[in-house]
Amino acid sequence: MGTQRIRVWDLPTRLFHWGLAILVVASIISGKIGGNLIDWHGKFGLAILGLLTFRIIWGLVGSTYARFASFFPTPGRIRAYFRGEWKEPGHNPLGALSVFALLGLLALQVATGLPGNDDIAFRGPLFDLVGKALSDRMTGIHKLSINLLFALIALHVAAIMFYARVRKDNLVKPMITGWKEHPQGRPATGGSIVALVIALTLAATAVHGASGAWLPAP
Repeated sequence: MGTQRIRVWDLPTRLFHWGLAILVVASIISGKIGGNLIDWHGKFGLAILGLLTFRIIWGLVGSTYARFASFFPTPGRIRAYFRGEWKEPGHNPLGALSVFALLGLLALQVATGLPGNDDIAFRGPLFDLVGKALSDRMTGIHKLSINLLFALIALHVAAIMFYARVRKDNLVKPMITGWKEHPQGRPATGGSIVALVIALTLAATAVHGASGAWLPAP
């Protein structure tokens, strides 16, 4: 069957993907090293919150294959995938499960990190809203859930390698160029400038709110 070159991933989606990957790596490294880097760990967390907020909004108003509705892993779509009937060029249902799991776990990391503390010199920007006892509990969740994040990242990378080597489907290249060879998919449409401005504005608002800049000085 012949293929055609179609636009799959818009630029905002691609920038989100690689930006998030860089920030997650930076957060892991700074969190593990600690010390003077712990302040940067907090800043990386705020940046991740901004990206997650952007992706949620973009999943509603972005281009075709960036929208959650196009790849939400319903039981019917999962059955179609295992039957070999899934033909869409965007995320397949199993990949979609991985995407939602990663986004959800990163949201948990951010939510538990913002009010967290390290019992030494670092307090998250929202520490004063919850108090020391609740902050300690949330910090514990933050530290424990990182192990699950490692597992999901490893699974994500393994899936990409499997598709490249076994299925002969390079998932990385389209996320770099935005284009993919596909036998019958339609090019992505939508994702206007207005939608982009709305998504960026809401993301910036979320970062400002989470930064605690609006809280009264102690």
